[in-house]
Amino acid sequence: MKKIILSLIAIFSFTSSTQAEHGGKIQILLLGDSTTEGSIPRVIKPKGPHLEKVIEQLLAAAGDLPPTNVIQSGISGEYIRRLIDAGRYKKSVSNLPGLDYVFIRYGINDRGRIKDFETEFPRHFHELIGLLRRDHPQARIIPTTNIPFSDVKTTALMNGLVRQVAKKENLEVFDLNPRYTAELKKGPNMLNYRRYPLAKVPKKFHALVKPYLRGTSVLVMSNELDGILGHLPGWTRDRHPNLAGYNVIADETAKYLAQIIRKQQKQK
Repeated sequence: MKKIILSLIAIFSFTSSTQAEHGGKIQILLLGDSTTEGSIPRVIKPKGPHLEKVIEQLLAAAGDLPPTNVIQSGISGEYIRRLIDAGRYKKSVSNLPGLDYVFIRYGINDRGRIKDFETEFPRHFHELIGLLRRDHPQARIIPTTNIPFSDVKTTALMNGLVRQVAKKENLEVFDLNPRYTAELKKGPNMLNYRRYPLAKVPKKFHALVKPYLRGTSVLVMSNELDGILGHLPGWTRDRHPNLAGYNVIADETAKYLAQIIRKQQKQK
């Protein structure tokens, strides 16, 4: 009983503080997987700023836009079916107050978790959009393409299905992929962190990597150890964004959203 009471108090406090803190601001929700959440950059640099805060800062820097509140709701390993079936949608998304924009970016984990990806992923995406329209009828829903993560063919397949769903739902796609791809031409590994098992690092370098050690993995935000350890097989294999990668995502998101907000302001 005590645990139930404490849980109710926590939920009430969260809801009340959320409404107080976010009152009057444009509400923006980010739904997605690890490439939205950015869990490892949060471990490496806890104080950030991280994706949601940078989007807010960039929109504020425009100078002509209302204040915004960006709600980070990405979860590592998540896919649409799990979001819905595990109850996270109902608990963490359905009751959020006053959402104005919802960015949806899924596909990477969906492909590995469902049997018939090309059939089931669009169906799950449609289901999620239906839930959002029911629970947040005033929100603008924005399907978003995935960043380059898998091989080119797989990424194109995922993003093609996102566009297919958006077209059937009469929604505009936020095509994030081209900007991220263009930035990678400046350096193929400049936007991903390094996550490498300590067991695969030669022992003579263990003292060197000690400051970067988290559990059994060496975590490095970008290229600072590439000159010494870059020759190790798979050193740059992890394609999750680092802070530079998330800043690209934030910048492109803010530019896209600023245009929409300005257009809607003119229509009022």
